[in-house]
Amino acid sequence: MDDGSKTLEDSVAMLQMAAEAGTRGIVATPHADLEYKFQPDLIRERADQLRAALDGKIELWTGCDFHLTFDNIQDAINHPTKYTINHKSYLLVEFSDMLIFQNTADIFARLRDAGMVPVVTHPERNALLQQRLPQLKLWVEQGACLQVTAQSLNGRFGKTARAFSLELLNQNLVHFIASDAHDLKHRPPLLNEAFDFIAEEYSPELAQALLIDNPTAAVSGAPLPPQPYTFRSSRKWYQFWR
Repeated sequence: MDDGSKTLEDSVAMLQMAAEAGTRGIVATPHADLEYKFQPDLIRERADQLRAALDGKIELWTGCDFHLTFDNIQDAINHPTKYTINHKSYLLVEFSDMLIFQNTADIFARLRDAGMVPVVTHPERNALLQQRLPQLKLWVEQGACLQVTAQSLNGRFGKTARAFSLELLNQNLVHFIASDAHDLKHRPPLLNEAFDFIAEEYSPELAQALLIDNPTAAVSGAPLPPQPYTFRSSRKWYQFWR
């Protein structure tokens, strides 16, 4: 559809890889921005092709990587389930690397009033959002969610992205861990390492919440269950004193 998989065969291989690594369901999220046109009919057609090819090995839903343009915002408010995950209530919002609108809180309020829950995608990889931790906290307090990319936790997107991911986790601001998969090699659809990392470094309960329970709620459009308290479970004594 856009900057992800280029062929049906690659998409099938990515879904098989995800299933073999333990993923039971995945959301395809093509963009709606100034570069890529969001095409619901074509998305539905491609998703049906994938479901037929996989024969139930993994569940597939659709959503959107939604950019906050004027036209997008108005269209989403007029059609609240057009861009959301599984046409329910959770809306993945991707911010530009160049500009964060000063009235973002107001935009989120309008989306919430229309029945959507904004989910800010990969804030740890956005240089502007890395400098706006108080703003991210405010958005969460007002009802938004944050989603961190799994590979950010192992340093795939650099030290700064990894450090900010951990800071968000430490402050209990993360609601979802996602693969943000684009291909089989550089951006694969793998979540098992992230699950194990969070279970070991924080708690199995937090891993369960961020990679199973909360995504299940998002797919069904339900409120998120109570979030487990975040704490680092494997700090060494020298890390504590330092």
